Amino acid sequence: MIIKITPDKEKAESLRKMATITLERLKKTAITEYPSNTLVDYYNVIHKLLESRALINGIKAKGGGAHQELIDYFYKTKIINEETRIFLQQMRDHRNRISYEGFMIHKNYILLNKEKIEVLIKQLLKL
Repeated sequence: MIIKITPDKEKAESLRKMATITLERLKKTAITEYPSNTLVDYYNVIHKLLESRALINGIKAKGGGAHQELIDYFYKTKIINEETRIFLQQMRDHRNRISYEGFMIHKNYILLNKEKIEVLIKQLLKL
């Protein structure tokens, strides 16, 4: 559920810093050696950046399906396009399967999508 809140710039900045720290750690990791962990980290960075932007806008996603609703919110407000929305929902699904089912991502997924993910992260950092 998407709710209106008082904008929280301090929390937004903390989330942005955490995302940046995770990115720094990823740069020091053999990302194709640990593809499932890499996907989870990339997804968490993107989610923190989306959540940060939402907090600045006075928006919060709560409850079951909050991650999905947050992604859809950014699509509906034209901050991300349909292709990006679909890709992020796919990443979210993979992340959930990794976390709850022990699903393993093949290193080719990371190799094929690394550039797309990093471009998206750079765009979100500029928001």
